[in-house]
Amino acid sequence: MEPEEITNGIATEDAAADHPTEAAPAPSVLAELVAERDRLIREKAELQDLLQRRQAEFDNFRRRSERERSEVFEFASMDAVKALLPVLDDFERALKVESADKEYARVMELIYQRFSEALKKLGLEPISAESPIFNPHIHHAVEMVDTKDYPDQTILEEYQRGYSFKGRLVRPAMVKVAVNL
Repeated sequence: MEPEEITNGIATEDAAADHPTEAAPAPSVLAELVAERDRLIREKAELQDLLQRRQAEFDNFRRRSERERSEVFEFASMDAVKALLPVLDDFERALKVESADKEYARVMELIYQRFSEALKKLGLEPISAESPIFNPHIHHAVEMVDTKDYPDQTILEEYQRGYSFKGRLVRPAMVKVAVNL
């Protein structure tokens, strides 16, 4: 703004000389402004869409990471339990042997029960031997016997018990299976 002139103590502006009257913008300028506005609106919508996608991707990543972390914690003890299975097998074999000392046999049985219960609390479960039919998902056939006395795929004997840990197979049961050839 230009310096004001003082006339008779009243400040006035020479509006005509200092400020040309504003005319309506030319149609080409208006069209450019409308085009710029539309471009900015589209760009804003694209950026909002991109932001929403990134937020959704981050939420999915966070959920997936949390699920993987909980699985790691849940199955962290699986390796330790696997390492203890041979000890459990040895206990079972030892309990099948007759002992002259009944007190010793009773103590061994109590130790086996405590050890077995501790593993069950961690999530170890024996594979049920109730199903007499061979299932390749939970059984490992180490011997197949051709016999007509039993139906095909019947489990005749269990050599080593199988176990699952929190619903996942840790070790399949080793079994003898009847086959009808």
